Amino acid sequence: MSIDKDLLDRLMEGRSADDLFGKEGILSELTKALAERALTTEMEEHLCEERAKEVPEGQNQHPNRRNGSSQKTVTTDTGKVVLDIPRDRNGTFDPLLIAKYQRRFPEFDRKIVSMYARGMTTREIQGHIEEIYGFEASPSLISAVTEAVMDEVTAWQNRPLEPCYPVVFMDAIRVNIRSDGAVSNKAVFVALAILPDGTRDVLGLWFQANEGAKFWAKVLNDLRNRGVQDILIAVVDGLKGFPQAIEAAFPQTQVQTCIVHLLRHSMSFASYKDRKAVATALKAIYTAVDAEAAEAALAEFEGSDLAARYPAIAPSWRRAWTEVVPFLDYPPEVRRLIYTTNAIEALNSKIRRAVRTRGHFPSDEAAAKLIYLALNATSAEWKRSVREWHAVKSQLAIMFEDRFPMA
Repeated sequence: MSIDKDLLDRLMEGRSADDLFGKEGILSELTKALAERALTTEMEEHLCEERAKEVPEGQNQHPNRRNGSSQKTVTTDTGKVVLDIPRDRNGTFDPLLIAKYQRRFPEFDRKIVSMYARGMTTREIQGHIEEIYGFEASPSLISAVTEAVMDEVTAWQNRPLEPCYPVVFMDAIRVNIRSDGAVSNKAVFVALAILPDGTRDVLGLWFQANEGAKFWAKVLNDLRNRGVQDILIAVVDGLKGFPQAIEAAFPQTQVQTCIVHLLRHSMSFASYKDRKAVATALKAIYTAVDAEAAEAALAEFEGSDLAARYPAIAPSWRRAWTEVVPFLDYPPEVRRLIYTTNAIEALNSKIRRAVRTRGHFPSDEAAAKLIYLALNATSAEWKRSVREWHAVKSQLAIMFEDRFPMA
């Protein structure tokens, strides 16, 4: 909808450009005028609804009517505005625009939450608000606004999940959290799932100082309790105790180790001048046509001069072999999806960007709040559908026809 130019000219009459955006500028006046007009409309509708109600027979009841107004200072995204809030005789009017006990417009709260989600500290948000809007927002106000998100976080962490996920990636980031007067480095484990329609979703966040089978059993049981009945493929980066725990919770799930991480680990043993030769030799393993050919390529590497020069590389592949070979059963489309945890690493990089400005968090809940907000702020990027999903889904439907039908 376009605004009439004559109206704009009348609004600007006698004003300079400096009168537009300041504390006493035209935007503040317009906010006040529009808000009070909306409140007046709400009052009219409220009185009409009350008058439409039937009055019990024999009861001499006076119809509800206006009863003046009261002033209320409200924080908006252009500054503080004093509004005249209409009142009714019966005291039953509770406006939707700005509720009785509300002192801030929702849009202002959303701006604070958005700044917090982008990693700004309370002090930085406070300074930004003062600089842009010309008034001081106390740290307690900012904390109260962001703390209100915790109910959303709790509901999100406990929401029901899909019965079947084709692929789930598991990885962790490290954050510093204060506990019992000391700051400790904790792992935040993130589960990123591919949904049956090819879109992605984060299933939850779990905090733990050290990983192990007991911890992973707790995570996987949490997923089961929230409705997950089956996971076709779990892609992980050598998580300690994970294969044993998932075998107990989801015995049919294939565990696929991240080939890229295994390659990086192998490269760390090789000198710079030999890295290209080592990479070429190892590529023959993970690009083999099937598991038998991959086994032959690994055996050939074990007998090479490179393996003799770097004796730690081949055993690292042997130790992870049962989690290396599953993806060799699949065509290229599926292999490209599951041979690396890059999908979740890209997500984790966005989380790290948000937590980087914090020296430490006062609790697990405070860290979960910021991570949740960071996920929401970047959801348009990481939730988009997987490339070639139709081809991948067709292959999974063939491989797991009794567990993952195409329809």
